[in-house]
Amino acid sequence: MSSATEIYFYHLDQRSLDEVLPTLLERSLERGWRAAVQAASEERVEALSTRLWTYHEESFLPHGTRRDGSPETHPIYLTVGEDNPNAAQVRFLVDGAELADASDYVRVVYMFDGRDADAVARARADWQAAKEKGHDVSYWQQDESGRWQKKA
Repeated sequence: MSSATEIYFYHLDQRSLDEVLPTLLERSLERGWRAAVQAASEERVEALSTRLWTYHEESFLPHGTRRDGSPETHPIYLTVGEDNPNAAQVRFLVDGAELADASDYVRVVYMFDGRDADAVARARADWQAAKEKGHDVSYWQQDESGRWQKKA
């Protein structure tokens, strides 16, 4: 992959991660991308897994975790590590999860709670680090209706 990975920063303040993440994962799958979601704890991975099974009455998002085995078969893989066993093209980082090397991905998405001062400060530092590494960086924020607007 190119060293100019797209790095998106999603500033959550109108809707929660649990509301937004399933839609972004659906869009990734529609593009033909496999996805990895990296959380900060195993408990959060399990909560996200449950959410992806139940977020919509008529459907679910096919996914797996380390506990499910055969990670290469899952179009969406939930993890606490930096591994990429399902050959994902897009990686979502939630709850302050960190990724040392983004170059294996077409896109890396940092999702952070705009109401959490520590999360905002961490996102600013991650933004600067991504720019310094030469990645194509953009910042997205929700408007009052919950639509994503590119701010930078």
